[in-house]
Amino acid sequence: MKSLAELQAIREKMQSKVILREGSGDVRVVVGMATCGIAAGARPVLNTFVEEVAKQGLSDKVTVTQTGCIGICQFEPVVEIYEAGKEKVTYVKMTAEKAKEVVEKHLKGGKVIEDYAIKNI
Repeated sequence: MKSLAELQAIREKMQSKVILREGSGDVRVVVGMATCGIAAGARPVLNTFVEEVAKQGLSDKVTVTQTGCIGICQFEPVVEIYEAGKEKVTYVKMTAEKAKEVVEKHLKGGKVIEDYAIKNI
């Protein structure tokens, strides 16, 4: 059993990740985490988005959440990005490395990475 101090330290460490997943930012990153997504590697993609958004200082602007099946299982892992006043962007066949690039270029730089995106279906 962990001591109360150890549990408190773990709680404080994880609090920033919980805030990112429950925040109310202008931009919402939604990772498909149904069985098909998880089997295709969505968990590392989700974790990378949470970590990179925090690392890049975007926590006040970007919320990272998860959802069930998005409906295009053959393209998993799937990530949808919603920005107020803009059309939804759907990124497919994502990896942790691609997620880092999306945070840097799209979420921080404002440029959609066309090579990873599909037209809205």
